[in-house]
Amino acid sequence: MAADSFWNNREAAQKIIDESNTLRNKTEPLLKAEKQLEDFRVMVELGETEAPTSQAQIDAELTRDLVKFFKELEATELRVFLNGPHDKRNCIFTINSGAGGTESQDWAEMLSRMYTRWGESRGWEVEVTDALPGETAGLKSVTMLIKGENAYGFCKAERGVHRLVRISPFDSNKRRHTSFASVDTIAEIEESDGSIVIPPGEFKVDTFRSGGKGGQNVNKVETAVRITHIPTGLVVASQAQRSQHQNRATAMNLLLSRIFAQRVDAEKAEMERFYGEKGSVSWGNQIRSYVFQPYRMVKDLRTGVETSDVQAVMDGDLDAFVNGWLRAGCPLKRMQGVPDDEE
Repeated sequence: MAADSFWNNREAAQKIIDESNTLRNKTEPLLKAEKQLEDFRVMVELGETEAPTSQAQIDAELTRDLVKFFKELEATELRVFLNGPHDKRNCIFTINSGAGGTESQDWAEMLSRMYTRWGESRGWEVEVTDALPGETAGLKSVTMLIKGENAYGFCKAERGVHRLVRISPFDSNKRRHTSFASVDTIAEIEESDGSIVIPPGEFKVDTFRSGGKGGQNVNKVETAVRITHIPTGLVVASQAQRSQHQNRATAMNLLLSRIFAQRVDAEKAEMERFYGEKGSVSWGNQIRSYVFQPYRMVKDLRTGVETSDVQAVMDGDLDAFVNGWLRAGCPLKRMQGVPDDEE
């Protein structure tokens, strides 16, 4: 990075800077923790030689500092689990409504709000690239691009079917309904990566008018872009930007990411854990249940993590569930029958 020619190729330079930052983010917390641990040892030794009154003050200070230390250490420990080849990448996050009609479409919109707040609370940038509204309410599907450090590494814990139980606001008889929505997560592969190249004859680009709020160009200029990958039939779209060029770049990244995910899925059996566990978007395949009635509870069926503070969860307090999934160990080993004591 100190070389005179470092910035001759801005794209290559940025990749090196990103790699440097990633390595620094791994090493600096460990070095800081080691220094803090040594400071704690000094404080303990100092307290043993002081008078009882001073010992009590040192104990109180040490206890307060240790609470903060263990919280930071826990965050550092979680990064160890994010060692996948694409965990540090941005995440393409898709929510699809399932069995339940309007109920499920409303549930999909509730999940969209929940994940947006969760992402923003972590300092990530959440951008809706495409959304298909429901006929009456809610969303049939929504695709978001979540940008931030280790976004995919954390978001992949949410892949699966999510089940809601509540008194339906759309039922005049106030009956309890069960709704389902599925979450899909894919690591973003950028066109500049060069890991996947699609020949021009294998995809078709269509433009259309954007819908919803977005300025004077909306519904007047065809800025939205839809790309179809002819060999696989994959279709992606982007209409979040005002520029057709920007929407095309976003849509192409979405397409490359989905193609890459399919190839990895086909080549590596261990990816079946992420692409096979979701199942159909209906009863019996959920990874988490959100119960509003007759009692209030959110429970992750994979890890057993649960809470009665449903409102906090719907406001984006998901770290306990995500961290619990990361701490649960390697799911692949359990699939292959490796005993827990050998993990």
